[in-house]
Amino acid sequence: VWRQVKNMPVLKRYLPAFFFYSMGVQTIMLVATSFGAKELKMETSSLISIILIIQLVAIGGATLMSRLSDQFGNIKVLAGVVMIWIMVCIAAYFTTNSTEFYLLAIVVGLVMGGIQSLSRSTYSKLIPQDISDSASFFSFYDVTEKIAIVGGMFSFGLVDDITNSMRNSALVLCIYFVIGLILLLSLLSYQKSQSQVQSSFQLQN
Repeated sequence: VWRQVKNMPVLKRYLPAFFFYSMGVQTIMLVATSFGAKELKMETSSLISIILIIQLVAIGGATLMSRLSDQFGNIKVLAGVVMIWIMVCIAAYFTTNSTEFYLLAIVVGLVMGGIQSLSRSTYSKLIPQDISDSASFFSFYDVTEKIAIVGGMFSFGLVDDITNSMRNSALVLCIYFVIGLILLLSLLSYQKSQSQVQSSFQLQN
């Protein structure tokens, strides 16, 4: 699959973007409750509520992103969602009480459900329709995501261990989202240039 992807310009640009912002998304999903427990001293019952809120709101987020993608296109919506994730990381650094954390959990749930469903949908659209072994392509997608989890969790834990603050770790995750955003914008630029070339070619003929 890797050898085939190298000959697919759009997919080759999308996967690195997916990898980097997934490092942030998956890590936040896994450490959200730990952040509340360590940094805000929240009780277990409150943390369980946080998990439920994130999961329930994620349903609405997936539906909302689906409608937005129909109107603006997957890549543009993904870029917008990644921008929100950057703000989430910054907001986490400044969160000081449980009320603020609950509000942040609602935003996380909204963009979490959206980015997960939209990422897989975008990937499926970018896979050539004449590929017979699509299962291998989705396995490759899942492996990419799992490696991103390992990288994201390692860096989050490392910064927390060095600075003894998950707030600093949250800021580090911003870097991954920024890289992912830059790569998505690069993909948008590439698609726009390709569209202009095709339009020019059609006019000439």
